[in-house]
Amino acid sequence: MKKLIEISAPDFDLAMTLDSGQVFHWQRADNGFLGTIGDLPVYVEQRSELLRTKVASASSRYPGNDAKDAHATIAHYFALDHPLAEICASFPADPIMTAARDFCRGLRIIRQPKWECLATFICSSMKQLAHIRQISAALRNRFGDQREIGGRVLHTFPPAQQIARASEKQLRECALGYRAKNLRATAQLVSSGECNLEAWSGLSDARLREHLCALPGVGAKIANCVMLFAYDRLRAFPIDVWIERVLRRHYFARRKKMTARQLHEFSETYFGEHGGYAQQYLFHHARTEGKGSMSKSKKKNCSAGQVVRAQGLG
Repeated sequence: MKKLIEISAPDFDLAMTLDSGQVFHWQRADNGFLGTIGDLPVYVEQRSELLRTKVASASSRYPGNDAKDAHATIAHYFALDHPLAEICASFPADPIMTAARDFCRGLRIIRQPKWECLATFICSSMKQLAHIRQISAALRNRFGDQREIGGRVLHTFPPAQQIARASEKQLRECALGYRAKNLRATAQLVSSGECNLEAWSGLSDARLREHLCALPGVGAKIANCVMLFAYDRLRAFPIDVWIERVLRRHYFARRKKMTARQLHEFSETYFGEHGGYAQQYLFHHARTEGKGSMSKSKKKNCSAGQVVRAQGLG
């Protein structure tokens, strides 16, 4: 294993970030976490505002794999350059958003490898986080490359070419169910070059969403997740059952009929250019606190709704 690398990480909560439903393969180990960034095996722990990390050898994608390269890779992955204070200050000043912001202090949006992010969110459809982690582990163990760090064995996420060559039966054995067909079909499009995920970085938000939604197994919610977590489109606002519940209960408690389109249009306008961060904070707060925090007094429900109505958005 390479020597310890120290990275300054102010305004960052490693454990919360890794447990917030963005990424599904990091494992707790010793005083920190083990995982891979691309095919780079990493151990990372946090001591106050400092990350202490160790990396092992990887493929030629990280030539030399020296401390400087690893430092840059890890800092980029955890988005330590995002101006988090400014982002949080841009959130709307309503009680629900404020509670989520305070609860999630230090949570950052991870920059994930594009294929890995797309594939894991295709696998996530109609699944809870624990099940998604199981699927991710099964795919890695069966189709990924083995890496070792500190005497522990890890597996990289399999490239699109590897998934494309697998049979649907083999993928179903990784607990994917009907998602196996969609994952395999999308992997074939990516591995053939018909869909160039890297080239899509230059597209506008609207065009990127359109391209993603054309892939098998990708709808608006998954497309927005991939835009947010893999393409750094911080305005993207995925709406799943948790977020829909938050929006309906706390922003539109007095309106019985709100279509999915209306909720999307509201979130695009109300939460602004850093809506993806706002969504992730609302999601993690709601999921962590459970029904307790989401069934606060009617006074708070009305307060959030009043802010929305005062801005002419409700």
